[in-house]
Amino acid sequence: MNDVLGTDLRVLLGPPAMGAHDGSALDLRLGAGVVDRAADGPLLLDGRHNLGQALVLRLLTPRGALSDLGHGEYGSRLHELIGERKDEASRARCKTFVLEAVAAEPRVENEVVELAFDIASEGPSELRFLLTVQPVAGGEPVSVGLGVDL
Repeated sequence: MNDVLGTDLRVLLGPPAMGAHDGSALDLRLGAGVVDRAADGPLLLDGRHNLGQALVLRLLTPRGALSDLGHGEYGSRLHELIGERKDEASRARCKTFVLEAVAAEPRVENEVVELAFDIASEGPSELRFLLTVQPVAGGEPVSVGLGVDL
């Protein structure tokens, strides 16, 4: 299963497949705590943890931002929600943008298992949701939480 889901550098801080938001620090952390860069290599994620990170990165990357690298369709349109009013229309657009981005991820099944907004935890100008997908490799579904600032 890990071969299908891949291995990559850990670039998001926090536990693997964590919730993140637009303000999350991105860092190529090497080692843990005080690091001897000569002895410690980069932290790697594989399998389900790599898929969780990949989903967060895909959702946080504005579509088109990687065009110069030949990946013009990579990313999501969630950035288009900035400046929108917090209402059902923006929530519907958010859902559309998430489903669109996830559909482009080849390591997940076509159908999203769940996309649920966490309205109770939202701030006055943000949308929060929990996304659950089924990896193509089988096994348990993978969930990531994300907050989108409006």
